[in-house]
Amino acid sequence: MDEQRTIAVHGHARAFRMLGTGPTVLLLLHGIGSQGATWDKVAPVLAERYTVIVPDLLGHGRSAKPRADYSIGGYANGMRDLLGALDIDRVTVVGHSFGGGVAMQFAYQFPERTDRLVVVAGGGLGSQVSVALRALSLPGASVALGISHLPPCRLALGALRAAAGLVAPAALAADLDEAYTVHTGLRDPAARSAFLHVLRHVVDWRGQLITMRDRAYLAQGLPALVVWGDRDHVLPAGQARAAAELMPGARSVVLPGVGHFPHREAPEAFVRAVTDFVEGTRPKRWDARRWRHLLQNHSAITPATSVEDELQKTGQRDPLDEPARRTKP
Repeated sequence: MDEQRTIAVHGHARAFRMLGTGPTVLLLLHGIGSQGATWDKVAPVLAERYTVIVPDLLGHGRSAKPRADYSIGGYANGMRDLLGALDIDRVTVVGHSFGGGVAMQFAYQFPERTDRLVVVAGGGLGSQVSVALRALSLPGASVALGISHLPPCRLALGALRAAAGLVAPAALAADLDEAYTVHTGLRDPAARSAFLHVLRHVVDWRGQLITMRDRAYLAQGLPALVVWGDRDHVLPAGQARAAAELMPGARSVVLPGVGHFPHREAPEAFVRAVTDFVEGTRPKRWDARRWRHLLQNHSAITPATSVEDELQKTGQRDPLDEPARRTKP
């Protein structure tokens, strides 16, 4: 990987890597408690074709961990401002887990900056989430996380990780291994505080709090890809089907025997899916008229009905004869 760089955005350090020089720009967003290094197996390969930007989100990795806005919308704003500081106008945004929620929010808030959307085992598509994350949203989680980093607890967690590698199904073992890596990154109290602020914005004891389901219709016309592992133990693979249904025309790739981290467990298949998607679609071009039309008519359109179908029924013409309409998969 290229050397990590740091840039100040609104007075806070943002760590990132930039790889490749291709005309298409991919923005890779990691999940909660993780960092840009989670993309190390796929970013260099993608950079052979594309410009790839790999940030550490605020509160993660080597980026600053201030007392700040850790909401989904705040993260989308932060990515817009990072891109502005790097003089990049448009991206294909790729997000994993919590980063998938940020990617969808980015596409919603800044459609004029979004060429395509790739959601990798993304949050915000259903209420279900692992029991461990729900437990960490409860009062007292900060103390419990602190205690879990004491030497005896770390030894016990290391032993559990080793045992899982020997006896657990491969996908579960891989998910536990990645969870151990995330836990290791939370040794710093500032990192733990940021992690819990982020988590409590999106999860409570009943499950996910944030949903993109009510706004997914705005993705019509935006080339979208959903990638999931069919053995995901954090966010059920059934949410991949929900995503494909909610975003008309989205491609869906479910990888067999893979858990919550497809880009790490099956990097070759992941790169192939993303490359085929990018090469097989044209960037969405923003048009305010179409956006207005979607907002004004959404109450009459179900997730399974496209704007074009609705216009055909009513005898209206599409407010855009989209010159940049996406190509069919």
